Amino acid sequence: MLIGIVSDTHSRYATVAKACHLLRERNVELVLHCGDIEDGQTVRMFDGLPTHFVLGNCDSNQQELRSAMLDSGATLHEPFGNLELAGKKIAWIHGDDRRLFQDVERSGHFDYLFYGHTHHAEHHWTGSTQVINPGALQRARPKRFMILDLASGIMESLTVD
Repeated sequence: MLIGIVSDTHSRYATVAKACHLLRERNVELVLHCGDIEDGQTVRMFDGLPTHFVLGNCDSNQQELRSAMLDSGATLHEPFGNLELAGKKIAWIHGDDRRLFQDVERSGHFDYLFYGHTHHAEHHWTGSTQVINPGALQRARPKRFMILDLASGIMESLTVD
């Protein structure tokens, strides 16, 4: 199963459109968004891609975001997301709430924890959990997101500029 992980899209429509095109082109089956979406139009750009969102600190218009997610069939998870996919336990969070982030990171319950907020790609291990920031699609050089093949564990970082 291929999943896409994106974060910090911040209503940058041209960049989001390019990333969504690549996700579709690669036949990604599900997308996790680590927050800082900012508006409903950005949510709707993921139409046709089963997308699971969490909110970030810049997602102030929550009513608009919730409505767009409902209309497009996306799923909102609060205060963080967690799913079991292909036998792997996955969590994702924005990362601005440090206490919550550390609690999830140190819980030992997840194979993967994805996060955003910092706009910097990063990967480390905490116990048996891989903790990964895919990068950001705004205020980052390069702008990046990732695709994870859950069957093989192979991660690919893709750039959009």
